[in-house]
Amino acid sequence: MDALRAEINSKRKALQDESVRPNKYMRRGDIERMKEEAKAREQKEREEAQQREEAKALVRKEKLIPSRSATNSPHPGIVEGNRSGSEIPVPEFSLFNISNEETIRRLRAKGQPIRLFGESDKDRRLRLRALELIEEKGHERQGGQNDFKKALEDVENVEKELQKKNNKGKRKDDPEQPAAGIIDLGLIKTDPDKLYPLIYYALKRTLKEWGDAMDERPEHIKRTTQGKLAAATQVQSAEYLKPLFKTLRSRSLPDDMLARIAEIVYYMQKRQYQRANDSYLRLSIGNAPWPIGVTMVGIHERSAREKISADQVAHVLNDEVSRKYIQSLKRLLTFSQTKYPPEDVSQLMGGDLVYMLVLGM
Repeated sequence: MDALRAEINSKRKALQDESVRPNKYMRRGDIERMKEEAKAREQKEREEAQQREEAKALVRKEKLIPSRSATNSPHPGIVEGNRSGSEIPVPEFSLFNISNEETIRRLRAKGQPIRLFGESDKDRRLRLRALELIEEKGHERQGGQNDFKKALEDVENVEKELQKKNNKGKRKDDPEQPAAGIIDLGLIKTDPDKLYPLIYYALKRTLKEWGDAMDERPEHIKRTTQGKLAAATQVQSAEYLKPLFKTLRSRSLPDDMLARIAEIVYYMQKRQYQRANDSYLRLSIGNAPWPIGVTMVGIHERSAREKISADQVAHVLNDEVSRKYIQSLKRLLTFSQTKYPPEDVSQLMGGDLVYMLVLGM
């Protein structure tokens, strides 16, 4: 009997040792389950770290943005919701990565200080991004109303006011300003400051002539759909050119953009619209033979990057404000070509050459 009990105990002990001993092989299901658990833990850690970073960025943004801007924000509930502890998605400002020179240029264009006391470069970029978001949301508060529709409504309101005052084209003409001379392109290298007033008044004069041409049209043409669209285009272009005029008055335009705009105005005055269009293309999209991605493959600058000069930069891609007034410059060129056609038809821009040949001009 004792021998039997001893044998049973030995078997039980052997079974316990086998259960404790690690297995030499693992099932595929166990391996997959362990991988999924590890991925879930890593994902949870990343989400927690991201939430902490977003909370820190939000706190920094609240310190940087003045209280007035925070009150006028189209989404004031975002700040209050995060203070109460509710999880509301916050825009990720870390993706907004631009150079310090571009940050300074955009802040000056908005009339904001280029650096606050104790502000780092990253905080300055965050402040710029917050200001741009506030401006974008301010435009969206109009109920999705675009600029062209607003320009159409402005034209209709002006026409109604003119009809009420019974001034139908009888207003007294303004005294004409003395014609300015042609811009000297040599001033680009010798004295660029003298170019600013010359470009300013030349563009202002062309814009005023465009507005006068819209007002001098017959009444039946103004009332047509095409006539209203043309007037709205003129009003929209005048609105888009305001930032450019402000930059010209403050003499803070970049050198490469100043040179291209001076060439556009010079060739427009000489009625060489084909060359003016070439300068417009160099200003808007540049003339780089290689895309920027070819020369900037990695995170470090290559030697080929140095071969790209300033006049090969596509300024139309800088921001929305630059795109709008560069587009309006092309509209001024088109109007000037229509009112002052060149003697040589080869100097016409693009499709307008075929159009004027058909008309026999």
